[in-house]
Amino acid sequence: MNFFSRINFFSQRRFCWLLLLIFALSWEIIALFFQHVMMLRPCVMCIYERVVLFGIIGAAMLGFISPRNVMIRWFALAIWTGNVIFGFKVAIQHLNYQLDSPFFRTCDTSVDFPSWIPLNRWLPWIFEAYGDCSEVLKYLGLSTPEWSVIIFVANLFLITLTVVAQFFSSGN
Repeated sequence: MNFFSRINFFSQRRFCWLLLLIFALSWEIIALFFQHVMMLRPCVMCIYERVVLFGIIGAAMLGFISPRNVMIRWFALAIWTGNVIFGFKVAIQHLNYQLDSPFFRTCDTSVDFPSWIPLNRWLPWIFEAYGDCSEVLKYLGLSTPEWSVIIFVANLFLITLTVVAQFFSSGN
């Protein structure tokens, strides 16, 4: 069995999707810890990155339900891919807010969710932004958007391998 066949085989197991779920949920818990225990104020971009992680959690839960069902697996992969691409774009934009000169460091002052899903009103303790996007806070030597870029690049790498592997026999 070659490398991609093994990845395809693994993607058809609940354990694969459970790992993705644990990964995304762990980052959500870390973000909430920083916000509510360390009292760090999330900015608009932080909240959008948080929403993306919830999207990845949703994809992982869907994939976990029936990973051997081709349609469900592809739908979960599509949700994961879409969220990762959007998250990467948001993380890069967030990083640019911190790298640009102070005169150009502006982001929205409040989140902009669709009227049919006002997450910031339903769950303000998770989705309300009241921080400044240009504020640089470092953890283990990297800023929040730098960590986000790393997370989303790692996800882009994994999702690319997983999608390519779907075109190889899983050996089942």
